[in-house]
Amino acid sequence: MPLTVEVVSPERVLYSGEADMLVCRTSEGEIAFLPGHVSFLGALGIGVVRSLLPDHGEQAIAVHGGFVEVSGDRVIVLSDVAEIAGSIDVERARAALSRAEDALRSDPDDAAAEAALARAKVRLEVAGAL
Repeated sequence: MPLTVEVVSPERVLYSGEADMLVCRTSEGEIAFLPGHVSFLGALGIGVVRSLLPDHGEQAIAVHGGFVEVSGDRVIVLSDVAEIAGSIDVERARAALSRAEDALRSDPDDAAAEAALARAKVRLEVAGAL
């Protein structure tokens, strides 16, 4: 029996369906959920949420923080900012990547630039442009 997965942002449900496995990055590191996983609640970092679909496809979503909850065979990902490939402006993400790299060259300890760099890389990865 597959997992029931929902990825939700304040604007909409980005994905709702079945998956054989869900992989995401929590604040503690990357974690994968399979059917029968124990209950879990964790904070998400900046990363890609991957739903491995029963037909061997994949649904990838860029997530910039939030929470993941597992209960039974149901996984809910809640994020303030989440984007599917079709909604990502690749040129804007490339420009953000360039600005963040420039800022980090000027100040390698710039935490805001590090976060911007991570967000841009995740967007480009999900869009297939990295």
